[in-house]
Amino acid sequence: MWNSPVTKIDQIETMILDIPTIRGHVLSMATMRTQTAVLVVVRFSDGSEGIGEGTTIGGLSYGPESPEGIKSAIDTYIAPALIGRDADNVNGAIQLIDKLVKANRIAKTAVEIALWDGLGKRLGVSVAQLFGGAVHARLPVAWTLASGNSETDIAEAHQMIETRRHNIFKLKIGKRSVREDVAHVARIKQAVGDAASVRVDVNTAWSLQDARWGLKGLQDAGCELVEQPVPARYRRAMAELASGYEIAVMADEALNGPEDALAVVTANAADVFAVKVAQSGGLKRASEVVAIGQAAGLGLYGGTMLETGLGTSAALQLFATTEHLSWGTELFGPLLLTEDILAEPITYRDFCVEIPTGAGIGAALDPDKIAFFRRDGGRTIQAVAGE
Repeated sequence: MWNSPVTKIDQIETMILDIPTIRGHVLSMATMRTQTAVLVVVRFSDGSEGIGEGTTIGGLSYGPESPEGIKSAIDTYIAPALIGRDADNVNGAIQLIDKLVKANRIAKTAVEIALWDGLGKRLGVSVAQLFGGAVHARLPVAWTLASGNSETDIAEAHQMIETRRHNIFKLKIGKRSVREDVAHVARIKQAVGDAASVRVDVNTAWSLQDARWGLKGLQDAGCELVEQPVPARYRRAMAELASGYEIAVMADEALNGPEDALAVVTANAADVFAVKVAQSGGLKRASEVVAIGQAAGLGLYGGTMLETGLGTSAALQLFATTEHLSWGTELFGPLLLTEDILAEPITYRDFCVEIPTGAGIGAALDPDKIAFFRRDGGRTIQAVAGE
């Protein structure tokens, strides 16, 4: 019986892109005016290729990985270990990298997405199909109001509702006093009324005492959900808040893969999981976080690291396979950027984001945009002749 040759991982190229945002994006720890993404292109011995992305928020102000560190981890440790390996054995690649590289979840994510994308393209199926098949063609999508100015945010919210782009709004708070933040949220909720859902993200900025007052005020104002009000390590505080108020408490920074998900569930430290592919360590690990949340009866929310269309397409492939996303998604990253780097941008309409179709993650890069936004210093790791 004739056996077809095994497709190998031949080259891994990394590059950094710096793309301006349409406005200042104010978080409790930083104000973003540019998003920096690390892109990965994996080329295979049969001529196929896969693309992936690893993106964080605000450099090192959000978490322990920076764009420069992500690129370095891939170039120095991950790529050399994968060159020459069976391209179709994605699980084997994941296990090897987890053994050789501790943490660095976003760097792992970028490469893993490219491997899944390549496998899907070779098989002629979507990545969603590789994870069992899509059960959604579109998903609700939130928009973040993060100017910090109530009137600006109200005007933006009304515009989004009128154009049927978003009717779920998440407000970034935590930079001002609790009293000021609650008043800001209350003004916006009063302005949009029942036409929209209003939620907040504190990005770990509050103490437990602040959070007690904050959740009470937010609940009274009609806010539905508060995301990571206290630092991730304070699980006992999160548990107190989750049990003490009707408003839903969502874990975000506390979730760095399935081990953290299990610990949060065990501690009763959240009502909802914000599942982020990059923060979980890749599509496979994110699927495990989803499974733990589902098994525990928690609500699920498709989170974002404000990825470009590339990383957003990959996340949508996974969330399309998730049975219940009771809190929707916030996969609006491409809309925050002044330019889309995809040849065919993701479609947003009727308050939803549509799942990209086609093989792999359903995305192709616009080479002109990549060349324009690419930071100098791209690097390619490849197999040596004869290996």
